[in-house]
Amino acid sequence: TLMAILKSSFSSASEIDAQSLTQVTLGATIESIAIKSIFIALVIVYFWFGGMKFTLFEAESLVPLVSSSPLLGWLYGIFSVRTFSTLLGILEISIGLLILARFWSPKLSAIGALLSIGLFATTLTFMASAPAAMEPTLPFPGLSLVGMFLLKDVGFLAISAFALGNSLRAMEQRRSRHSLPA
Repeated sequence: TLMAILKSSFSSASEIDAQSLTQVTLGATIESIAIKSIFIALVIVYFWFGGMKFTLFEAESLVPLVSSSPLLGWLYGIFSVRTFSTLLGILEISIGLLILARFWSPKLSAIGALLSIGLFATTLTFMASAPAAMEPTLPFPGLSLVGMFLLKDVGFLAISAFALGNSLRAMEQRRSRHSLPA
């Protein structure tokens, strides 16, 4: 099938040479490495950020964001600042572990990616609810350092959606391989 694809891409079969085959293989190899790297990068972020949630520094850094959030602010009425941060850290590390499972279990990774989408979608709401996200001395949409930090979650949201789609596709492929008649 590779030859058929290559033949259809060239005006004649004589134009297909070893260099063309190498370029196709190189591209597929780079894409495969990139996909694995996306999952690993997301896991590193979750482990690092999740681990930081166990520190007083990070717990206190969350207060302006969480307390001004209509979605999460009420949680400070139930949990202390440190307890909330610790629970968030446990959630983030758990999401990282689920996403890491992609290499063994696409189903667990799909769950982790779905949770990741929810988490990044939630943190993006801080852009609207946290006064610290905007820099008042700049014209709209002037972001403060906090706002710029939050803006990266747009990328992480997209990465999480990619991880979900990739995990679901791997589940579908496994299912179709197992359902083939012997």
